[in-house]
Amino acid sequence: MKKCKVLSKECKDLTYESNFMRLHSQRTSTMVGYLVQSSRLFGQLTSDLVSGLDPKPTQDFLNFLPQPAWIVATVNGGLVLCTPEKRRDGPFYICKPTTQQWEVVPSPNPRFWTAKISMLVLGSNPLWFKIVRLSDSRDDTIDLELDLDSECSNEEDNFNVFSNEKSWHCEIFDSKSWEWRQSDDLKLTHNDYFECNQDVSACGALHWLVFNDKQDKYTKYTMLSFDGDKEEWAMTSLPDSLRGNDHCDQIAPVSCEGKLGLIHLRQETKMLDVWILNYEKIWIKKHTINLKSLHEKVPLPRSRIHSFYGVDTLFMVDVGSVSFYNFRTRKLNRIRVGGWIKSAYFIQTDSEPVKLKPE
Repeated sequence: MKKCKVLSKECKDLTYESNFMRLHSQRTSTMVGYLVQSSRLFGQLTSDLVSGLDPKPTQDFLNFLPQPAWIVATVNGGLVLCTPEKRRDGPFYICKPTTQQWEVVPSPNPRFWTAKISMLVLGSNPLWFKIVRLSDSRDDTIDLELDLDSECSNEEDNFNVFSNEKSWHCEIFDSKSWEWRQSDDLKLTHNDYFECNQDVSACGALHWLVFNDKQDKYTKYTMLSFDGDKEEWAMTSLPDSLRGNDHCDQIAPVSCEGKLGLIHLRQETKMLDVWILNYEKIWIKKHTINLKSLHEKVPLPRSRIHSFYGVDTLFMVDVGSVSFYNFRTRKLNRIRVGGWIKSAYFIQTDSEPVKLKPE
């Protein structure tokens, strides 16, 4: 797949077509689909593989790990980051499901509680990846005993009350050194919140959608990005038409043809706008998709758009099912998944062994 993408722009565009992805997967040992995590009876957590090629999910896809695990991040190269089911803050497993290889990633600082954790690959030969962990700075004092008679403590508390700045502890795991290190804190405001969307890895960076609730009726959205190579944070404004939108509309970051994209579903008209951020950091509207016929089959917003499976196919998540919808042919493929779906992660990988941990 990587070789096809570097041949020419035409070949690169072709690799994102769902028909090409299907044929390539059938004729090679490539696996493409989504790892869907759900909660079943008695709180049992499962990770199943669903694909547009198979009407039935492959259940318990991570059963080769030494104990039940919960996925926290994936990357397009097929690596999966997960943690033991009952220990959400590590230690972690980094694995490649198609080869059933895995290694233990040590736990980060146990003093902090994980708010966001993501992963990106910066090199494939040799493999080089980084894991980024954000922790809420307020949680580092939960287990500390407050000294109410301390004047210094009161002064610090007053400062935190009147300051609008909010710090997020940032830790980075580098596969080259195989250890965690503290990075500079991420500085936001107390009015900034992470949207309930998964991050997007594109163009060597991680991206989150952040909203600011300072306004009463409307929400101001921005895109928060972390450059994996420079290890720097940046904020990008959304298109003017999206910067103040009603909560009824769905706005979410997506990966679109290898670039950072953005979708805006207008609930009133059932029209989906797709935006792409170009290399000049300018949002370009790629196209608008009419989803009225889809709404008749799968009511929106009960089924939320999760991501693009291919350039012509949307992947959607419902309470107990997922759907692949080709908006060019208007073909809908719905797959039942047992239990209450908690999350879904795109995965596309071959079956070639990889050296996860350096010697």
